[in-house]
Amino acid sequence: MTQRSLSCAARMTVSALATLGVLAGSLATAAHAEGFPNYPITSQQKATASKVAEAGVPLSELAPNAPDTYTVKRGDTLWDISGLFLKSPWRWPELWGMNMQQIRNPHLIFPGQMLYLDKSNGRARLRVGEPVVGAGGTVKLSPRVREGSLDDAISSVRVHLLEPFFNEAVVFDTSEELLQAPRIVATQEGRVVLSRGETAYVRGDLNGRGDFRLFREPKPLRDPITHEVLGFEGQYVGTASKTRDGAEGTGADGGQVVIPSTFTITSLRQEVAVGDRLSPVPPREYVNMVPHAPAQNVSGNIISIYGDALTAGQNQIVSINKGARDGIERGHVLALWRAGAVVQDKTSDDKATLALPDEPNGHLFVFRVFDRVSYALILKALDPVKAGDHFTQPQQ
Repeated sequence: MTQRSLSCAARMTVSALATLGVLAGSLATAAHAEGFPNYPITSQQKATASKVAEAGVPLSELAPNAPDTYTVKRGDTLWDISGLFLKSPWRWPELWGMNMQQIRNPHLIFPGQMLYLDKSNGRARLRVGEPVVGAGGTVKLSPRVREGSLDDAISSVRVHLLEPFFNEAVVFDTSEELLQAPRIVATQEGRVVLSRGETAYVRGDLNGRGDFRLFREPKPLRDPITHEVLGFEGQYVGTASKTRDGAEGTGADGGQVVIPSTFTITSLRQEVAVGDRLSPVPPREYVNMVPHAPAQNVSGNIISIYGDALTAGQNQIVSINKGARDGIERGHVLALWRAGAVVQDKTSDDKATLALPDEPNGHLFVFRVFDRVSYALILKALDPVKAGDHFTQPQQ
């Protein structure tokens, strides 16, 4: 499956709505002044948008039931709203180009903003505000700028589905990387397993940190085609917080003893046990990633379903056999394919073996990227997804 380069007409396709009703210019300026982070728009996205800023999008490129107006609601996502207006929701930069004067930053889209699809001369353009019919039936736009905090801005996809996995889904380059990490060496009152709020004793180099994730022995992630080990997935257990530093001391017999650090278990995915390893909790990353297609051709396979399930569906997490070194980025949208069945031609005397073509099965949204492995959310799946299933860049 190869990705066709965007033609000029195709580029205009998405330009009307991808960055949906974001701040009018005055709000963008105010937002910056109030300390909103300047979330990045790539040069490629800007270039694509600028090419369609004047022309608009051919009406034929809009979704069949694209509404004339839409008011952004709490709980909406960029993916949801783009899908209302466009045949290909991931092509938001082209949509953004529809009205760059009003839509400055697609990361800042707020509930209450009205989106008006201006359709004239065979083209569609996105406006922010409320359409008002004037004398002679002329439609004018009454600007309606809605201020809001960053916490009010809608996200690109349903971030609450992803947030736990920014801590939990971790790939280590080698198994030794985790096996050499600080470890639980004893438990409160010698218990076999620990629950939330109970005490664990830890030995190892903590580098002064206080909050840690707990992992069990990592499992290898193997490429489903070559069987090469691409990394080691830590089996997430929970989190723990340091309450007392360890030290060295002298025992009753005068010999030297090690006093381990004391930790309290703060959250659990499964019960904690002696031997579990600690890895620092990483700094929180802003996770409002804008959906976009890869700039280059991509082809790969599902490694596994997170959590060891055999199949997965919408809103579940999978690991894939491509990472940063393959050009995969956070926010990439990938097309899922269902492998064509191998059947016998029963209508002919030769009973030939037939390999049916692969068929589209849905889309993935990449949210965590390591060197050779990435994690993705299943945005849509017609049939259950399983290890070995194929993905490519989305087809235009």
